[in-house]
Amino acid sequence: MPSVHIYEKGVFYVAEVLLALEYLHMLGIVYRDLKPENVLVREDGHIMLSDFDLSLRCSVSPTLVKSSSLESDPLRKNPVYCIQPACIEPSCIIQPSCVAPTSCFSPRLFSSKSKKDRKPKNEIGNQVSPLPELIAEPTGARSMSFVGTHEYLAPEIIKGEGHGSAVDWWTFGIFLYELLYGKTPFKGSGNRATLFNVVGQPLRFPDSPGVSFSARDLIRGLLVKEPQHRLAYKRGATEIKQHPFFEGVNWALIRCASPPEIPKPVEIEQIPAPTASTSEKAVAAAAAAAKIPDQKSSDNYLEFDFF
Repeated sequence: MPSVHIYEKGVFYVAEVLLALEYLHMLGIVYRDLKPENVLVREDGHIMLSDFDLSLRCSVSPTLVKSSSLESDPLRKNPVYCIQPACIEPSCIIQPSCVAPTSCFSPRLFSSKSKKDRKPKNEIGNQVSPLPELIAEPTGARSMSFVGTHEYLAPEIIKGEGHGSAVDWWTFGIFLYELLYGKTPFKGSGNRATLFNVVGQPLRFPDSPGVSFSARDLIRGLLVKEPQHRLAYKRGATEIKQHPFFEGVNWALIRCASPPEIPKPVEIEQIPAPTASTSEKAVAAAAAAAKIPDQKSSDNYLEFDFF
């Protein structure tokens, strides 16, 4: 198993990449070229995406929709995924209705009632209306272009069936896989073999290094070959944020959090000018003996203006 420190580093960077993709989708941009080479670490330790020449511009209408009920959503129904302070949405600060007791709060905060009058936790949770969710997925995007990096291409791009924003979630799954295992899952001996593996070979996880079950489960959900069954196909990043892999991430304040590592400034050393070798000195002496006119001292030269 990787150390906890390394694992937390991975969660931080993957979470910031997810927010970057969510922001692009909110602007109506399908990135289509996510890979480690295009993820840059800024001087403050946070990440940024680069290289947008393969991006697709489309229309999108970000909306706030009512969350699914607790009964229909197993992640919300099970309180084990709701024990961190990050469960409390930022809007709770201004919404009085958020103060209602839920599984995110300790029961002792609501000790005004006696133990007899207290309702079971599951009954209390069912009475709380879920907060609205931001859906910013450009589900109507459609393109027939064959673009991307071979190891990161989604199956629908290779098949030429047309693709939409779901290709970004496939590349996000490949990115997470490579971050944890140090290689991509479908790489073949050449580009042709890689494309064949993406379309025809099942997803496999190596025995080493050991990776948590939640990480493997998230990768499985993202690397579904049929885009309509892929995680985040309809609800986008909102659906991925609720996965147990990101348990404990404070999405509202992650850009204000201290990154796990701050890049050290690179110091460029002054390289001393090389001294002239014996052969170079001999050539210079021969040129002087031949009395080659110096172009700089001659009046017969052309002047150039550079723009």
